[in-house]
Order: sequence, then C-alpha cells, then structure tokens
Amino acid sequence: MKLLIINGPNLNFLGIREPSIYGDKNLETLIQWIKAETAQLDPSIHIEDFQSNYEGAIIDRLQQAYYDKVDGVVINPGAFTHYSYAILDAIHSVHIPTVEVHISDIHAREPFRQISVTKHARIQQVSGLGFNSYLEGIKVLMKHLKK
Repeated sequence: MKLLIINGPNLNFLGIREPSIYGDKNLETLIQWIKAETAQLDPSIHIEDFQSNYEGAIIDRLQQAYYDKVDGVVINPGAFTHYSYAILDAIHSVHIPTVEVHISDIHAREPFRQISVTKHARIQQVSGLGFNSYLEGIKVLMKHLKK
C-alpha cells in the first residue's frame, strides 16, 4: 500500500511558527515519526511525503499521485483548507481516497479557520490531535482501503 502525506503552506516552519499551537518539533521530525509509527501498524505500507507553500505544486503532486498509483492521501492543506477550490477540484479529479488532517483543532480557532472547502472531497477530517492527527488519518485510510 502506497500512501502520500502532503503538507501545505507554512508547515515547513513547524517548530518555529507558533509553537504554542503547533508544537516545537519540525517537519522532518514529523515525517520520521509518521514513517516509524506506520511501520509498526503495517510494515507493508510505503509512505511518501511532500510539502509546498505553493498551491499549484500541491495540485501537481496530487495529479502525479494518480499516475504513481498512490492508494491514499493524507493532506494537511494548511491555509489552503479555507479557500482553495483548486485543491478541492484536484482531490476530486484524482479519485484517490483522501483524509484531511490538522495539527490544531481548527474548529476551536478563529471563525475563518473553521471553514474547510476541501472537506467536500475527503473521506474524513482529523484535527486537534497534534502529530497524532496524521496517524489517525492513516488509520482511517487503512480501514477505508481494506473495505
């Protein structure tokens, strides 16, 4: 099983940007942790990761995932969550089961952060669990893909 983890804008600044909200660990630590935890769940799962601050690059990577025959996507669209109809359309177009994740609880934050336009293309959203949001997203995908 091949899963793709996509991180959107400013997630490359994990550990620097608002540590009181996002924690003090960086993106590399997050990805290493995801790979280690996923290997314990199921060693046959291959994790690929991608981060970009650019909407078009995220769309390009989603489209490439179609050709790469990725089985599932876990995406933290960052601020694109709240307004990127282009990413919504890309998720729809590739027909790959997708789980949206957020480190913070977006539903308990500013009103604009509580809106997710990308929710219409995903199978579930997981937020507010810190790095564990990603692991829970992977578990949701595993359950969905094994149906």
